[in-house]
Amino acid sequence: MNTRSLVLTALFVGGSYAFLTPGLSGQAATAHPGLAVYRQECASCHDGGNARAPSLSILQSITADDLRYALSEGAMAAQGAALSVQDRATVIEYLAADEVAQEAWITSIMCSVDRRLVNLDETASMRMVGVEITAPRMISAEAAGLSKDDMEDLELVWALAFPGVTGLRAAPVIVGSTVFYSAVNTRKVLALDAETGCIKWVYDSPNPLRSSVTIAEMEDTGRPTLFFGDARGQVHAIDARTGGAVWVASGRIDEGSGNISGSVVLHEGKVIVPLSASGVGAGARPDFECCVGRGAVRALDAVTGEPLWSYVTMEEAEYTGEFSSIGVALRGPSGAPIWSTPSIDASRGRVYVTTGENTSLPATRTSDAIIALDIETGEELWVFQATPRDVWNMACGRRAGPNCPRAEESIRRDWDFGGSAILTELPDGRELLLAGQKSGHLWALDPEDGNVVWAQRRGRGGALGGNHWGIAIDGERVFLTISDPGAGDDRVPGLYSFDIATGTPLWDHRLSPDCSGDRRERVPQCNNRYGLSATPLVVDGAVVTAGLDGRIHIFDGVDGRVLFRFDTARPYETINGIEGEGGSVDSHSIAAGAGMIFIGSGYGSFSQPPGNVLLGFRPR
Repeated sequence: MNTRSLVLTALFVGGSYAFLTPGLSGQAATAHPGLAVYRQECASCHDGGNARAPSLSILQSITADDLRYALSEGAMAAQGAALSVQDRATVIEYLAADEVAQEAWITSIMCSVDRRLVNLDETASMRMVGVEITAPRMISAEAAGLSKDDMEDLELVWALAFPGVTGLRAAPVIVGSTVFYSAVNTRKVLALDAETGCIKWVYDSPNPLRSSVTIAEMEDTGRPTLFFGDARGQVHAIDARTGGAVWVASGRIDEGSGNISGSVVLHEGKVIVPLSASGVGAGARPDFECCVGRGAVRALDAVTGEPLWSYVTMEEAEYTGEFSSIGVALRGPSGAPIWSTPSIDASRGRVYVTTGENTSLPATRTSDAIIALDIETGEELWVFQATPRDVWNMACGRRAGPNCPRAEESIRRDWDFGGSAILTELPDGRELLLAGQKSGHLWALDPEDGNVVWAQRRGRGGALGGNHWGIAIDGERVFLTISDPGAGDDRVPGLYSFDIATGTPLWDHRLSPDCSGDRRERVPQCNNRYGLSATPLVVDGAVVTAGLDGRIHIFDGVDGRVLFRFDTARPYETINGIEGEGGSVDSHSIAAGAGMIFIGSGYGSFSQPPGNVLLGFRPR
């Protein structure tokens, strides 16, 4: 993610929030009046007081515009509202970086005229972050232009660096030789040439971008169109051939609340929009009347952007009559945000979404859940709640703050579903709905009624542990990545394979830390943050994974044999001449197509190694 938008992105990802470090040092930093505001209002979290807040050592800069947005209407709005106008301006001035000259580096790597053609008649490798509407995260050899055998002989062919960025989180759409990439923290969507990384066109968003892109054809014209969301809950539709705007419409249900963290999904003329409002960050402020915000889904008309129906995970928060330990009135219910990308069940006419925890009492039946909705009306059809009574917000740190519910009222686990539910058909014609959870659970449900068919669990899970951003399948097996940062014998970072039909364990690969050579300097927490958090991807039966410590591991899905390893946490010479550095790989940063593997390396949230490079690999 980008230092320009770290207060937008690190803040939102998985329900975390962040304030940024100053770019000044020494006497100049000490003398700046904003330092006193920072120490008073921000340092308690960002000087190590909250494990989910980005470390000050890796947060160097952010633009004044993005800081202003975060403190006024972004995830830090509650903290910003507590500051005087003067203090807010002063701390923004202290923290803000110089504006990055984006146009210069873009101009330097624009494709030559003969490479700017966007040919959408070629094979589509990835149409969305889940690959298809059922979210399998599985690509055939034909679609990817890669076989399992190719994975043993990959080489890095180009690295593209994004200036002023500390991390990347989006998955590209890949059609033929074009890679459509949401460079989420530069407020730009780029069409890249897969072979060289040069830029074919650029779309500038007025708002910070959060989600990966999705491609579909407009029903009225047949025009291939890219759809994506931004941090203000706006949905953008742009022409995939040119990058020209088609329409922009609000996906929000509640005024001023709702971010689009997962990707939108298209089906039969409907844009299905997930919304992730929760109030999880605001709860950290002791005098905040915790909490407001709720997850939601909105369906828009794909041609016009007009709203068709809406679904909310709970009613709007109201004052409950209860008070915090310091006498502040409390509100609820809140939470159950939808961080993930919806999946579609075309035969049943359903949308499946997964949710996060509640952020204030009373607990609802829709938190930490998988929910089925009617795709025509948004009507709730069934709810499977994996973990009841999970009420948690950022006040529930090492020392519980006033807005953290008492232990007798909540289990306080933060066991979100961060990834999509995968719909898959078994050889006997039965279907299953599969999802991984931050508890470490892997669930297999009957999509007809939401009843559990089988379940497995690995590790103890946690706020950043268990299965963070989702799972993948190969048609016969399901692959569960486990993050589990920290220490202890009950933590089992690695990859786990199960038979889809029965849940029978097949093979596993437990990772070990690598702090050899200079890796301890490049990856400061190499001994405890080395698990797999990013959503895996299956390419012709090979399982592509990458870790919190930046290491890529590609496995044979049949027997777990390691086909390829590569350490991305290092400096790079880049095609655009910008200083490039790899780091942690997280979120949706693994993709494949056009005969290549693409990895976004760097994820500066949660005290992970920052970085700013999109890497392209292909067989030698």
